[in-house]
Amino acid sequence: MTDTPSPDLPFLPYGRQSIDESDIEAVAAVLRSDYLTTGPEIPAFEAAFATTVDAPHAVACNSATAALHLALDALGVGKGDLCIVPAITFLATANAALYCGADVIFADVDRDTGLMTPETFEAALRRAGGAARAVLPVHLAGVMCDMPAIASLARAAGMAVVEDSCHALGSLDADGRPAGACAHSDAAAFSFHPVKTLACGEGGMVTTRDPRLAAHMARARSHGVERGPARFNRSEGANEPWWHEMVQLGWNYRMPDLNAALGRSQLRRLAVFAARRRALAALYDEALAPLAPVVRSPAGAPGDPCRHLYNVRIDFEAAGLSRADVMARLSEQGVGSQVHYIPLYRQPFHAARHDAGPLPGAEAYYGRTLSLPLWPGMADSDPARVASTLGVALGV
Repeated sequence: MTDTPSPDLPFLPYGRQSIDESDIEAVAAVLRSDYLTTGPEIPAFEAAFATTVDAPHAVACNSATAALHLALDALGVGKGDLCIVPAITFLATANAALYCGADVIFADVDRDTGLMTPETFEAALRRAGGAARAVLPVHLAGVMCDMPAIASLARAAGMAVVEDSCHALGSLDADGRPAGACAHSDAAAFSFHPVKTLACGEGGMVTTRDPRLAAHMARARSHGVERGPARFNRSEGANEPWWHEMVQLGWNYRMPDLNAALGRSQLRRLAVFAARRRALAALYDEALAPLAPVVRSPAGAPGDPCRHLYNVRIDFEAAGLSRADVMARLSEQGVGSQVHYIPLYRQPFHAARHDAGPLPGAEAYYGRTLSLPLWPGMADSDPARVASTLGVALGV
């Protein structure tokens, strides 16, 4: 059994933003400016983000949920369509399809990574019976799906591909391309919630290589409105500089300049954040090794993940403890934890609409997963502290 950690140490949440004086000054500069929203920080953030992820176009919006919705809407997903979504993901991935009037089919996932695989996607595609319009692979915890294989199956079926990259900013695929480059997809959505790799408070971004999709999404985030040169009203013999036209259905999904300024400031430190997350994950791997086989480090995949979550696999049955008991014991010793995620088909809303499961991979993944603290501000000693605390909690 490992040594008992000191209860006097500060509490470690499972995730936390990392804000410095440059971030505060960036937001303060916007407060001193003429624009709190729809100002110059938006295109500046978009341009910097697009360059960072090697995508020609980036469209900022007020959440990743909005980013997913904008992408599916721009791709023409609508009533009568089906979208294939992994069973292990946050609610928003499926909700975005429902907002478009489509329905969802849940794909099973790998029992160790929690990722949709080409095989589980293909099985869901057969269940969709020809009505599948789009697939939304989720790069869970920062580990990227096998996009070449999934995209190949999707294109053969005439489907659109939208990557849920909300956990994956800073991750690289097996070919060294950054998440968001859209090498095998129509679009990719990102989240800037405080626990993510880059924080805006709230906010999202969607990247694409298609200029038509980018233009559609940019209009849709602001009520579908186009603004251009002032119209000359011949009946009154005057210019009308206020003239604008609603050319499509849209929403108020705009990102304020305050959020964009914070995001652009944080983006300058993305390489630092990513390197720190990778270093902490390596320290965790080493510290948790003695707890095997009851505790195993997160499973990987080809590529170089920037881990948003450090989602260990725990054999709670072998330990003779429930996950809730282990989480309570960790919390008592100042260590936060979380579960990512309950299989979506278990949610009452979906359970009432579908008979989707259980899906064996999703159940196996969910039954063992626990997310431990991971954020750039952690000390080098924190992974060992968490591992020690977890060992005591489990009695191993």
